[in-house]
Amino acid sequence: MNDDDQKPCEDGAIADHAVHSGGGDPAGVAPNRRRLLMLGAISASAVVTIRPALAQTAGSVLNCEIQVPDLSRAGNWISPEGQLVAPATPGAFPPAPRALTGEEVRSALNSRTAYRGIEYDASQAYTKYIRRLQLGTSGFTCYASLQMPRG
Repeated sequence: MNDDDQKPCEDGAIADHAVHSGGGDPAGVAPNRRRLLMLGAISASAVVTIRPALAQTAGSVLNCEIQVPDLSRAGNWISPEGQLVAPATPGAFPPAPRALTGEEVRSALNSRTAYRGIEYDASQAYTKYIRRLQLGTSGFTCYASLQMPRG
């Protein structure tokens, strides 16, 4: 923009001549409409961009994994109450043989089903362990994301 494109407004401020030369419309009316239309177009494209990202996020939540117990405590077993106990504690269950997917965990949290390839009682203990996960523990983010309502 050069100095030729600027002119003083009624209040003494310098305005962009290109903005205020609205072709017969009162100064400021047409540019406001144009700006609103531009903002609307930008907003619409943002929605089109965000929706697939949310769908992808929802899918990735179901594919996240929770190791039972988390890797920093891998030597411990899980009591029927979901607490970590010393290895070979009577009545306790060895660590899960594999990481549990978010989809499996969500299903177990909602319907008390057993995890694929894991006996029912051990599955219940693992689910209780997962319910006890706290911030900073491996698997907590996956578990927390499963608790978020879906839109």
